[in-house]
This record gives sequence, C-alpha cells and structure tokens, in this order.
Amino acid sequence: MSKDDERPFRSARWYQAEDLRSFGHRSRTLQTGLRREEFMGKPVIGIINTWSDLNPCHMHLRTRAEEVKRGVWLAGGYPVELPAMSLGEVFMRPTTMLYRNLLAIETEELLRSNPIDGAVLLGGCDKTLPAMVMGALSADVPAIVMPAGPMLRGTYAGRHLGSGTDVWKYWADRKAGLVSDEAWKQMEEGIARSFGTCMTMGTASTMAITLEAMGLTLPGAATIPAADSRHSRLAAETGARIVALTREHASCRAIVTPEAVHNAIVALSAIGGSTNAVIHLLAIAGRAAVELPLRRFDEVARQVGVLVDIRPTGQYLMEDLYEAGGSAALMSRILPLLHKEARTVAGARIGDIYQSAPVWREDVIRTVADPVAPPGSIAVLSGNLAPNGAVMKPAAADQRLLRHRGRALVFDSYDEMIKTLEQPDLEVSADDVLVLRNAGPVGGPGMPEWGMLPLPVKLLKLGVRDMLRISDARMSGTSYGACVLHVAPESAVGGPLAAVQWGDYISIDVEARQLTLEVAEGEIRRRLAARPAAPPKRFAGGYTESFVQHVQQADQGCDFDYLVAPRRAYEPEIH
Repeated sequence: MSKDDERPFRSARWYQAEDLRSFGHRSRTLQTGLRREEFMGKPVIGIINTWSDLNPCHMHLRTRAEEVKRGVWLAGGYPVELPAMSLGEVFMRPTTMLYRNLLAIETEELLRSNPIDGAVLLGGCDKTLPAMVMGALSADVPAIVMPAGPMLRGTYAGRHLGSGTDVWKYWADRKAGLVSDEAWKQMEEGIARSFGTCMTMGTASTMAITLEAMGLTLPGAATIPAADSRHSRLAAETGARIVALTREHASCRAIVTPEAVHNAIVALSAIGGSTNAVIHLLAIAGRAAVELPLRRFDEVARQVGVLVDIRPTGQYLMEDLYEAGGSAALMSRILPLLHKEARTVAGARIGDIYQSAPVWREDVIRTVADPVAPPGSIAVLSGNLAPNGAVMKPAAADQRLLRHRGRALVFDSYDEMIKTLEQPDLEVSADDVLVLRNAGPVGGPGMPEWGMLPLPVKLLKLGVRDMLRISDARMSGTSYGACVLHVAPESAVGGPLAAVQWGDYISIDVEARQLTLEVAEGEIRRRLAARPAAPPKRFAGGYTESFVQHVQQADQGCDFDYLVAPRRAYEPEIH
C-alpha cells in the first residue's frame, strides 16, 4: 500500500471524529437504514445526477445512478446521489449556455460542502458534462465522467434521420413548400426513438469523445448507445472504478494536463466535432490552469483530417460509429497524433489502452490517408471584424463560400432577423452575407445557438441552401453551413461587429483564416465611437445579472472571471 493510499479519506472529517458534530453525522446516516459497516471508513462517492423530466436525453439517468451505486457498493464504497441542474437543451430558454457556469458552481459546491471523497459525473446533454468537469476540477476531487450515451437512429419513410441536422434540412424544404404537413408529423414521431443524446455528432457526443480523449471516462464510454445493455454495465464499472481512484487519492486535476487537453483537441478535429467544444475546452483548461490560446485549435486541426463519417459533416449516425468500433477504434486511428503517456481514469496510459482497438467498418471510421474531409475541421479566423478570433467549421459548409465577398444584411436582434427574412419581396441574393449581432455572452445573454441563421424564404424557394452567415452567437453541433461564429469581442461590448452597416462588403478567405469588413479602420472607429451608449440591461434574475457582469468572452471560454484557476483552495469548517 502506498503512502497516498494510507491517507485518510476527506469524509473522515465528518464521520470519524469523536465529537458532537460527528455524532450527528453518524446518527443521521444510520437514520437512512444503513448499518455502520456500510459507510464507516469507506470512501463516500457522490453521484452528480442531472436527471430531469424536462430533459428526455437524461430520462434513463435515474436507472444509471442505481447501476453506478451497484458498482460502488461492490467495490467497497458508500454511494450517495446528489441531484443537480439538468440543463435540458430542448426546453430551456434563452439558452442552456447561460446556465453552464451555474451547474459548474453547483457541482463544485456539492462536492466541497458535503463529505464526498470522489465523484461520478452523470450527464450528457450538451452543457452538463463540461459544467460538471469544470466544477470537479475546482473542487479538486477524484472524478469520472459517465456519459448519457446517444439515442437510437431516427427513422422516417425507410430512411435514417439524425437529430438536429435533418431537422434543419427538412425545415428548409418545408419552408420551400417541398414537405407536407403529414410528412412533417411523421418525422416528428420518428426522429427521437429512445432516451439518450443526439445521435448526430452534436455537442453531446463531441464532448463525450473529447473527454474520453482527455482521459476522464472509461475506455469506449463515449459512444455506447444509451439504450444498449452495455451502457448499464458501463455504469456499474464506472462506480467500481471511482472507488479505486478515490483510494488512490487521484484528483481529476492530475488527469487534465496540457497533454490531455492536446489529445482532446486532436479528437475534436478527427470527428469534425461541434464548435461548442471550443468554448467548453477553453473553460475546462482555465479551471485546470492549462494555458490554451484559441489559435491552438486551428494549429491542431490543420494536422488532422476528419476521420468519422457522421452527420452533419458526413452521412452516418452515432449508432453506426459504435458498430464500427466506437470511440476506442477512433482513438486507435489517431494514436500517432496523441500524447501516449497521458494518464486516464482507467489507470493505464492512453497509448496502452487504445493501441490495439479494432476498426470494424472502414466506411464509418476512415484512415488518416483517406479522410472524410481534409485537415482543418475547425478554423479560427481573425481580421478587423474579429480581432480576438472567430470560429468556423469549413467541412460543413458549401465549399464555394470558403472564399467569398458579399454585401452585408445586418440584424440587431433575432426576432428582427426572422421577420425580415420571411418577407417574400426581400431584396437579397445568394451572394449576400447575413450578419446577426447582440447574440454573444453578454448580448444574448448567454450566447444562444442562433448562429445557423435561417436563409431567406425567397432564396429557399429558388433552391439556395447555404449562405455566408456571421454572428457573435453559437450554433448547435448538429448544425451546418457557412457559419462564422463566436466573433470576439462581441458587439454588445463594443466589438467591431457593432460597426457593420447594411450594404457594407465583407470578405472571407478561410484558407488564409481572414475575415474582413471592407471599411477603413478610421471609419470603423468613428462608427463605434458614435454608437449611442446602450442602457444597461436589467434582469429580474439575480444570477443573470451576475452572469453579464462576470462572463468572459468566447475566445476565453465564457467562464466567470472569478472562477478561473488559480484560486485559493479551501475546505469548509465543521463545527
């Protein structure tokens, strides 16, 4: 037994002192019906569960929590379930991104304020996993991510449907008069056939895979379908493994190293993953005190082709990826690009774990020599319109728009944009550039997923399916198109996007990573200076008020400025 293994558990401060307070802790635990030998001297494992009736992606997490508990009990630990904010992507308004930091705070304080020795982070829907990882890093406890898993394939008229990606596609066809009411109804009934997260390469699966590459899940965990019995077994295995990690006092901060963050970015590039992952990985790195400039995403992506043929970049769905060998097979393909010595929660180094993982379907997981799309799946643009950077997903765009010049159609609000683009006589061409501002972290507030700006109905009826679109918003990982996102600094805090006027010309050259407002610098400064001072937004919710005062810009990860590492660590007093 190592010296680390001999250290007392953190929970001993609650349970093992001979004082009145510990009497209360022990007696109240006995109140639950447990025997002393079931909790005394054992590692206490907190299961942070983001189950909710309003989050269908997490419908099964009540059951998975029980299965995690089973693994914890069998490994000699004491499991306690701690419910946390669910962040259901579909129903929450204005955006779950507004509340990611709140869940991170809740996770941190749940772990810190209670007698918790290690944690299982049980979630999946877009913002839950990064939020819980951020919180666990700040709490500095051993932790394992247990992804919710993707749902089964959608079906309609003998075809497979992918959540998000096919919704946008068929909605455009519906606006063009090509999809009937009955067909639309059948799609609604067939696209989401089980619990679990989006079965396209949306933000949920993107984050699960990047966190596996970071070493925070058990091998292969990221791609097991939610409805597969192997997902239940994964939950029990995760419960057992966190007990071992806790006995080793292996904090998740020891896992999230610069090398682990690099591995996550390699995986992000290889899957053609969600642009949202850029913001989340920046925030995770910030909590782990890992330096990560935005340009690093571009540098890594230029070295890695897109290897998985999954919508929205490709044609298949997450169930196909799992059948092809899953995340383990993907890791084996990108292993030469990874830091092989990086540690994982499984105990072994990442190079040893994935060295011989087989690929069963070469059409789904391609080779480095035969990628689905060339290197550069994430492009970081700069220029006078985005001094601190903007993000784009070139592989999901109409390639003609990667080098383009067009007239700007500018909108100050989402509602204004929708109303204008619905006009049948709108003066617009496919070469124009749609610009939406006031949709960033402060302007949204919370940076809603408005970045896949809808195309004008007039052009949809003419068969147009992509235009250059620019905003300080985000877009869903299931979205696609020539969308420039995360423009920083955002317009609401005086970024150059606020200076764009209707009719200005904007040019883009993705190969050169340039985004340019074709207006003289002096004129841009004059316009920004002449802008009337916007009255400060007042929000009924105290949290939202705090959010807009403390949120960082997109190029920094949108965390709160006071939560980024290094921070003074503290333990609650027990009186």
